[in-house]
Amino acid sequence: MSGVERAPTAPAPVALVTEVVHRYGNTVALDRVSLSLPAASMVGLIGPDGVGKSSLLSLLAGARAMQGGEITMLGGDMRDKRHRRAVCPRIAYMPQGLGRNLYSSLSVRENIEFFARLFGHGPATRKQRIDALLLATQLTEFATRPAGKLSGGMRQKLGLCCALIHSPDVLILDEPTTGVDPLSRRQFWELIDQIRADSPGMSVLIATAYMEEAAAFDHLVAMNAGQVLASGTPAELLALTETANLEEAFIALLPEAQRAGHHAIELTPRATGKAVEVAIEARDLSLRFGDFTAVDHVSFRIERGEIFGFLGSNGCGKTTTMKVLTGLLPASEGVALLFGREIEAGDLETRRRVGYMTQSFSLYGELTVRQNLALHGRIFKLGTARTQQRITELAERFDLKNVLDAYPEALPLGVRQRLSLAVAMLHEPEILILDEPTSGVDPLARDAFWRIMLDIARRDAVTIFISTHFMGEAARCDRISLMHAGRVLTTAAPQAIIAERGCETLEEAFISYLKEASEGARPAAPAAAPAPAVSRSVTAPVTTEASAPGQAVRRLWTFAWREALELRRDPIRQLLAIVGSAVLMLVLGYGITMDVENLSFAVLDRDQTTLSQAYNLNLAGSRYFLERPPLRSYAELDQRMRSGELSLALEIPPQFARHVARGTPVTIAAWVDGAMPSRAETLRGYMLGIHLQWLAARARLGEGSAQVSPFTIETRFRYNPDVRSVPAIVPAVMPLLLMLIPAILTAVAVVREKELGSIVNLYVTPVTRLEFLLGKQLPYVVLAMANFVLLTLLAVLWFDVPITGSVATLSVASLLYVTAATAIGLLMSAFMHSQIAALFGTAVLTILPAVQFSGMLDPVASLEGIGAWIGRLYPTTHFLTIARGTFSKGLGFADLHLPFACLALAVPVLLSAATLLLRKQAR
Repeated sequence: MSGVERAPTAPAPVALVTEVVHRYGNTVALDRVSLSLPAASMVGLIGPDGVGKSSLLSLLAGARAMQGGEITMLGGDMRDKRHRRAVCPRIAYMPQGLGRNLYSSLSVRENIEFFARLFGHGPATRKQRIDALLLATQLTEFATRPAGKLSGGMRQKLGLCCALIHSPDVLILDEPTTGVDPLSRRQFWELIDQIRADSPGMSVLIATAYMEEAAAFDHLVAMNAGQVLASGTPAELLALTETANLEEAFIALLPEAQRAGHHAIELTPRATGKAVEVAIEARDLSLRFGDFTAVDHVSFRIERGEIFGFLGSNGCGKTTTMKVLTGLLPASEGVALLFGREIEAGDLETRRRVGYMTQSFSLYGELTVRQNLALHGRIFKLGTARTQQRITELAERFDLKNVLDAYPEALPLGVRQRLSLAVAMLHEPEILILDEPTSGVDPLARDAFWRIMLDIARRDAVTIFISTHFMGEAARCDRISLMHAGRVLTTAAPQAIIAERGCETLEEAFISYLKEASEGARPAAPAAAPAPAVSRSVTAPVTTEASAPGQAVRRLWTFAWREALELRRDPIRQLLAIVGSAVLMLVLGYGITMDVENLSFAVLDRDQTTLSQAYNLNLAGSRYFLERPPLRSYAELDQRMRSGELSLALEIPPQFARHVARGTPVTIAAWVDGAMPSRAETLRGYMLGIHLQWLAARARLGEGSAQVSPFTIETRFRYNPDVRSVPAIVPAVMPLLLMLIPAILTAVAVVREKELGSIVNLYVTPVTRLEFLLGKQLPYVVLAMANFVLLTLLAVLWFDVPITGSVATLSVASLLYVTAATAIGLLMSAFMHSQIAALFGTAVLTILPAVQFSGMLDPVASLEGIGAWIGRLYPTTHFLTIARGTFSKGLGFADLHLPFACLALAVPVLLSAATLLLRKQAR
C-alpha cells in the first residue's frame, strides 16, 4: 500500500465548451468561445446585451442548433440528438424575457400543470408538487390568476415553478431579473438559495446585467463582443483587476481601445437660486382603466434643471404617469402641469417643450440615423436649415458622427441609446422624460450616457425625469420618488431616504419602503408567518422515462389540452371560426350564381302589327327575360345599353308581318351586351331557342313555311332538374370554407408561439415534433367539425339544399378533409415566422387552388399542365366530389371510395412534410 495520499478528484464540469462559434447572418454572436463550467455551483455570465450570453445559454440548453465547435453537457455531446433527448428532463431553461415561456391566458396553476404533464407526472404527483411550489413561491393565493395579469416578479416566480416541476439537475436562467424591481429580485434569489440548499448538487447557470447580483455567485464569466474576457470567482476577478467592485472590474477587463478615456462620473451639484421655477407638477393625478386604477392621486413637483428619478415596483404606474405628463394619455382626475400650464392631449405647443425617450427602441429600422433625425425635425416643423444644424450639433455632442449614414438596427445597444436620446433632444425640449433608458447596456455605455444627461441638465438647464431599476443610477439623481401600486411612497434626495430608513444602501431603503407598503395593503393576519422554505417534495427527483409507453400520447394530449384552453378563452378566434364561416356561407351562397335569368330587354318595333307584338310577347313570357319600356330610336337604344339598363335590344323591321306572310326572308336585329362574354353567349342561346320555338309553333298552326323536323330532342337534367345555381354552389362553398378558416387558424396558432417565444417549450422539453403538431392540431379539427355541422345545417335549412346521399359518408369525409386542411396550416407554419405572413400565405395557398383547380368552377378534366396536376392532388378536389355526390347525387361510400382514398392519403403526407420542416432547435 502506497504511503502517498492522492488528492481528491475534482468533480467533472457540468458543461465543457470548446471553440464554439455562432453567427446570425453576418453578425458573430460567439467567436471561438472555450469554457469549463463547474458543477453544483451558481455560474454567472456577465456583460451587456448583445455579447453572446443568451446564445451560449440557449446552446447549453439544447434550444439552439450548434454551428461550430463542441459542447459537452452532462457528459454527452449536445450535437447528438439522442443525447439531447436523454438529458432534456435533467435541464430546465428559462429564456430571456419576463415569463416568455409562459402562456398568458392560462392561470398560474394551469401553466405549472402544463409542464408537469409534459414531463409525465401523474395526477397525484402533479397536485403534490404544484401545491408545494405555489407555497414556496408565495403564489398560492394567485393560483387562479391568468399569467398575463401577474407583475414582473410574480411572472419570474411562476417561470421558476414551471422550470422546477421536474426536478432538474441544471437550471439555466437567462437574465431572470432584468426589469424586475429590487424587492422582487431579492425574493427571487432567496428562493434560488433555498432550492440550492435543498438540492446541493444542482447547477445554476445565469446571465445577468446586475453586477450586485453577480457578486453573490460562485463563478463568473465576463463576456464582450462574443468572447470571454475572464472567468473565475468574484474575488478572483476583483484581484485580477485590482478594483473595488464588479462594475469597475468589468470595465477594467474591456479592451484598452474600448475603455480609453473612461473615468469615474463626477456628480456636479445642481446650482440652486432663490427663484425656483417648477418645470413639472402633478396634483392628485389619477388614471383609471375601467375598474383598475393605474395611478392613484400622485403628487410631486420637479424644478427646472433637476434630475428627478422615478423608482417603483413592476406595474406600479411609472410608465403610465410619464405618458400622462407627456400628454399621451389624459388623466382621469387631478392636474398635470408643465411650467405652470395644464397639459392637454391635443396641445401640441406644450408637447413641443417635452422630449420623450421610450423604454423600447422605437426608431425606424429602414431609415438611416440621419434620416431618423431629419424625420423628427420635420415632425416638429424645425425647418430644413435648423434641422441640419441640430443634427450636426447632436452628432458632435453625442458622438454619432461616424454612424449618421448607418441603419439603427446595425448599431450596438449603447449607440442606439445615445441615438434615441439625440432624437428626443432634437427639437430642443425643456423637459426630457426617459423611461428606463439604460436597460441592457454595459457599465461603460451607461456611464457615457449619464455624462451626457448631467451635461444637458447642468449646462442647458433641461429638466430630466427618469425611471430606472438600477440603484446606482438612482443615487446619481438630485431627488427620487418611490412608487408602489399607483401611489407615491416618498420623495426626497437619495441620501435623505437612506438616512430616514437607517439603511446602508439605497436598495435596502427602497426594499424597506416596498415591504412596508405591501404589508400595509394586505388584510391583517392573526400572526406573522415566516416565508415558507422550499419543501423537499419540490426538488425531490421523480423518475419519468421520456420514451415510456403512453408518454407520447400524454404529451400530445397535453398540448391539445393547453391549446383548447387558450382557444376557449379567445373569443376572437372562436368568432372567426364559427360566425365568420356562417357569414361567408351566406355571402358566397347568394353571391356566386351561374343562373342567367331576368335579363332586361326592350324592343324597337318598326312594324307595330299584331304579328310583331306576338313575337315580342313570346319573348316577354319567358322566365329568362324581363321586358322594359319599348325603344323609340337608335339613339335611345345606344344610351340605354351604355347605361347597363338593357342586356338585349331587338329591332323588328318595317313590313315584318307582310314579309312573313309572303314567305319573304326577313331579318330581326338582336343587340346583345357583350361586356360579359359567357353571359352574352348564354343570352344568345336563349334568344335563338325562343326564336326557333316561335317558328315551330307557327309551322304547327300552318301559318308559315317552316318545316317541322321529323324528330325532336327532349333534354332532361338529372340531380338538379331546375338547373339552379344554389344546389351547385352551396356544396362547393363548404369545401372552400372548411379549407380556408381551419388552415389559417392552425397556422397562426403555431406561428404565434414563435412570435411570443413559447415555442422554446418545444425545443427544451421531451415532446417530439409530431406530438407537438398533433397536439396543436386536435382542437382545430374539433372546431372545424363543429363548423361543418353549422355549414351543413345552413345548407339544408336555409338554402334548402337537401342531402340526398349518405350523411355518414359526408361526415367521415369531412373529418378527413378538415384534418388535411389543418395539416396544410401546420405545413405553412413550419417555415413562417410572423402571424401576418402565415395568414396571407395560408390564404393564398388555400383559396387559389380550391377555387381555380379543384373543380369548383371548371371541371378538373378540362385543366392542362401544372393546373391539372394541382387539381388531381389537392384535397379540395376530392372532398368537392364527395360533397356534390352526397348532396345532389344520392351517393354513398361505395360510390366514392377513390376520393376517400385520396383524402386519407393526403393527411399523413401533409403531416409528415410539416414534421420534417418544423425545427426542434432554433437557428
